[in-house]
Parts: sequence; C-alpha cells; structure tokens
Amino acid sequence: MHRYRTHTCAQLRPDEVGNTVRISGWVHRIRDHGGVLFFDIRDHYGLTQCVIDPDSSAFGLAETIRAEWVVRIDGTLKARSADTVNADLPTGQVEIFIEEIEVLGAAGDLPMPVFGEQEYPEETRLKYRFLDLRRERLHNNIVTRSKIVAYLRARMAERGFSEFTTPVLTASSPEGARDFLVPSRIHAGRFYALPQAPQMFKQMLMVAGFDRYFQIAPCFRDEDPRHDRAGEFYQLDVEMSFVEQDEIFETFEPVIRGVFEEFGGNKRVTPKLERIPFATAIKKYGTDKPDLRNPIVMENVTSHFAGSGFGVFANQIAADDKVEVWAIPAPGGGSRAFCDRMNKWAQSEGQPGLGYIFYREGEGAGPIAKNIGTERTEALQTQLGLNVGDAVFFVCGLPGKFSPFAGSARTRVGTELKLIDTDRFALCWIVDFPMYEHNEEENRVEFSHNPFSMPQGGIKALEEKNPLEINAYQYDLVCNGYELASGAIRNHSVEIMRKAFDIAGYGPEVLEAEFGGMLRALDFGAPPHGGLAAGVERIVMLICGEHNLREVTAFPMNQQGEDLLLGAPGKATATQLRELHLKLNLPKA
Repeated sequence: MHRYRTHTCAQLRPDEVGNTVRISGWVHRIRDHGGVLFFDIRDHYGLTQCVIDPDSSAFGLAETIRAEWVVRIDGTLKARSADTVNADLPTGQVEIFIEEIEVLGAAGDLPMPVFGEQEYPEETRLKYRFLDLRRERLHNNIVTRSKIVAYLRARMAERGFSEFTTPVLTASSPEGARDFLVPSRIHAGRFYALPQAPQMFKQMLMVAGFDRYFQIAPCFRDEDPRHDRAGEFYQLDVEMSFVEQDEIFETFEPVIRGVFEEFGGNKRVTPKLERIPFATAIKKYGTDKPDLRNPIVMENVTSHFAGSGFGVFANQIAADDKVEVWAIPAPGGGSRAFCDRMNKWAQSEGQPGLGYIFYREGEGAGPIAKNIGTERTEALQTQLGLNVGDAVFFVCGLPGKFSPFAGSARTRVGTELKLIDTDRFALCWIVDFPMYEHNEEENRVEFSHNPFSMPQGGIKALEEKNPLEINAYQYDLVCNGYELASGAIRNHSVEIMRKAFDIAGYGPEVLEAEFGGMLRALDFGAPPHGGLAAGVERIVMLICGEHNLREVTAFPMNQQGEDLLLGAPGKATATQLRELHLKLNLPKA
C-alpha cells in the first residue's frame, strides 16, 4: 500500500465499498454526533467523509485532532444510508470507517478558519495566504486559472503559433507606466527595467522571421494597484507576420470565444464579435470599454434643446457649436423617486445634477419637460423610442469632457434598473483608435495609444492630415466592460516611424537613443506584422465571477503594493547597497 494514499479525497465511489482504503489530507471539519466523530478530509481534489466511534483503537487520538491538521486515514469504505447521502459531493454516497490515524502535520491556532467563505480583512488574508488558498472558492479559482492557461497554450499551438520567451531584464521605455528598475552590480550607475510588455522583443521576433509567436508573458508596471490592475501580471502575448487587421481578428476570436465557452458555465458567449469604431463607442456608451450586456444606447439630442426654453442647455449650445446634449434612456425608470436618486448620485460624483424627463400617461414630467414644452418632449420620446413608465436623463457640454460621466451614468441606470444581462459574456472589438490626442496641460500632440502602431493612410496621412484626425490600426478586445486585450498592426517602416514620432515631439536623436534597437531592426527588412496581448488575470476574473484580480492570483500584493506574506519590498543591507553602488536618499518623515 502507498505510504500516504490509495485514493485521493475525490475518487472513492460505491463500487469500492468493503475495500480497505487510505487517504491523506487536511481535516476540513469535525462534527461530534453523540460520541461518534465525523471528519471531512480534504485534499487538492475534493472531500471525503470519515467516521470513528469509541470502539476504534484510534478514537483517543481522534479526539485530540483539530481543524487543518494534516492526517493519514486508513479504514474500510462503507456505503452511506439513503438518508445521509450527500448529492452535492462526488464522494457523497460513501464514507470511511476509520481504523487507523497518523498525524502528519499538526496545526496551531488558526488566524482565520478555512471552512466557510466568511470575509476577512485584506491584511489577514494576504499575510496568511497559504490558509486563504485552502478555502474552496479561492482554491477553485487558482485551479481554473491553471486550466485556462493550459487551454490558451493548446489553442495557440493548434493555430500554428510557437511559444518563445523574451527577457525579463531589459531596457527602460519612456512610454506607458513607470518601470520597475533593477540596479546593475557590474555596470555602476546603470539600471535594467522589468518589461511592461514584450512589445519590442516580439516585433523583433517577426523581423527575425519567426512568423507566429505567442507567450504567457510576465509583465511589470510600477503603478498603484486597483481591483482590475496589478503591478505584476501575465498576458497572452501574440504577434503574426504578413497579416492585416481582419486576419488577426479571425485568428484570435475562436480562441477567446472558446475559453469563455469552455470555462464559463452555461453563460452565453457572443457568437460573432461586433467591430465598433472608437468614436462610435464613445457616443453610444461613453467609454471605449462598453458593457454590451447593458441595452442602453445614448443618443445625441442637441437639436431638441437648441433655442428651447431650457436655458441651462440652450445658452451653452448657442455659445459654442461644439456643445452637445446626450440622452441616456432609462426603460422602466419613469418615477420621480428614481430620477431624484439618480440626480443625487450625479451630485455625489461632483456634477451639478442630472436633468431628466419621465413619461407618464399622456405627458412628460419633470422640470426639463416644463421648460422645453410638449412638442419637444414628445419629439424626444419618439426619437428615443420611450414608453409610458420610462425616463431619460441628459448631459450637456463638450463631449470630450463629459463622456466619461455619461458612460458612468449609463452604467448606473442599467445597474439600478437591473437591465444588465448577467448570464452572458458580451465581447466586441473597439477599432479605429485615434493615433494622437491633444495634451491640454502641455499644449502638445502626443500618442493616444501605442506609438508603434501603423497610422491609417501611412506616410501620406502623416504628411497631409491634421494629426488629431488620423486614426491608427489599433484595437481593443472588450468583455462586459473590461478591456481584455489590446493590439495593433505595427509600423514596420522606418520612414513612417520617424515621421510619426516627430509629430509627437520625438526628434531623431531622441528616437535613436530610446528606440535605436527597433529602428535598426526595421532597417534590415521588416515584414508587415501585428498582434495583441490579452490579460490572463482579467479573463480568469470574469470567468470566475470575481471583481478583483486578487481573487484569481495565488500570491498578490496588497493595495499598497506590499507582499505581506514574505515582506516585500524589504530593506537592502549596507553590503548589498555598496555592491550596487547605491546610496539612499530617503524622504524626511
């Protein structure tokens, strides 16, 4: 017999009743039923119920055992009586009558119980992460993550992609978030950077002729952790040569749809992904990360307010032809109480309020309806397809400034009125991102997305068009309001790259200093290529129904970027600092 087990805690079934079996695992729960002790023994695979009564020679030892001790159990497998069968457990038709117990590892007093799913402070959960990971929900999330990564690797290999690893110690990049820097011991005063993404390496792999690359790549960004963003994360990194945008979509869509179909339970998955231009997404949803489970679509209703009696909007429209009024329909929200709640919410978001009309039998009601009159109120109702019992909210101003708030209001209305279809994974592509945007604080043009993207129209567009009117071959993959992937057709021309960077304020010397390696690569025969990168944690988070990346990461940091389990970041010793040629200049307390 094996030293520790003949079966895992998920394998035992009625066809083995009568056999002597051995299992090992953690004591999940202990129950005392009138002197008869019931032990639920748990391992990585599942749970098995074990029973011992005072007649057993091991009963004395059994009485001393506590939750989360690691034990070996020997005994006879018996069938449970019909009234004690646990249909929710794979091993629920059988139990082990204990004949021998060996304690393999005793446990001290627990700072948090493993049984149950109670909420505990972040500090406790992360300091004792090894206990937190024993809890069923979190354990299942991490197992699911492992299966999803294996699935992604298999599907990419099926499509002819090869997995190549890229360096973790690399050069700092001036674009994107802050780098994590690593001081060099043998090159005094110089630093490596941990990669924010393998962007330049994967492009150079295409220049080197490898054609189809992928990697489950570690990425590092020195930014404040959030519920959907972490300083250290993994992404499915993909690049292809001799492709256009449509081919990338056609190649990747079956992979991303497939992972949600395979692991998403019975939730529906978008069968064919819609391609929504960036400008359209902003106008209809107020965001480039729209949650398409929410049926609300915003519309431009400026004409109904121009010259109207509602001076708050009409005066702004008259003063600036760029001012617009957007409507946020609220099906089923036609009550003053709901409208007032939304108005208070808007004020809590720093807005002066949220104008509204709600429709009841024979009329539109509310301050705006009274000011614009019956004809305009009915015209709004007709345009927006509203019925009695519905409402509509309005935002007014320059769209570039108010669109994020409008998008938040759309989400709030959909959530409050329970319009969001939670039994669905709604996927789409956001395409045609602007190549550049205007930095108002510094009054200059800068890249709005990925600086290595190909501008639509190529060198001609860069030379002849207003930079703020140029779109790029850039795209995001969005699911349920989260950006899952981002990518682009790359700029593989040195001439176009020099011009594109020059528009953003990077002269030849700066471009050579910061991106000399990329320029040299493109100067020796670069194929047209493109790709994307999909966040592994975000995919797993959505599939597991979680709202925080911490719940799908085995060993995350806290919200201050600290590892409470092992104590990172830690202090360096004087010897380490001396070897790295560093002297600390700490801020004054």
